[in-house]
Amino acid sequence: MAGYRKLGRTSSQRKALLRNQVTNLLYYGKIKTTEAKAKEIRKIAEKLITLAIKEKDNFTEVTVKAKVAKKDENGKRIKEVVNGKKVTVFEEVEKTIKKDNPSRLNARRKMLQILYPVVETSKVKRRKNTKKVDMVEKLFTDIAPKYVDRKGGYTRIIKIGPRKGDGAEEVFIELV
Repeated sequence: MAGYRKLGRTSSQRKALLRNQVTNLLYYGKIKTTEAKAKEIRKIAEKLITLAIKEKDNFTEVTVKAKVAKKDENGKRIKEVVNGKKVTVFEEVEKTIKKDNPSRLNARRKMLQILYPVVETSKVKRRKNTKKVDMVEKLFTDIAPKYVDRKGGYTRIIKIGPRKGDGAEEVFIELV
């Protein structure tokens, strides 16, 4: 007997489907799917959450000097003419950044192998108002702190009955 469900798909299709479903589960917190898919999603999602819990505080804060472009009140870069060319004016700013320790960096890379990039769009002017969501950072900062005291069982599967078209058992899978 296999250690996983094949879900009637080739390996690449199955992997893409599960990656997509896990990403959506972690982004939205709750998704509707079939029971077989939910059981496979649960395995992957719980491993990611466990990894995030273990490595959540494993970083050091470092102060770095960075050059940032000066901007006017409208948010446009300020430019000045130097030797007949327009050049952007920069100023030095000190920033505090989180630097991952080696084990957290490895965990981050493992998570990035599974999670798809998420882009949020607003209803108005879709191209301009897009924002990339860092799902790994969301795992470390939002999801992992909720489950620090739990020892597994981060997801819940709720049966909602058979699907009208093919009779497949549908469920909601959600983060507890």
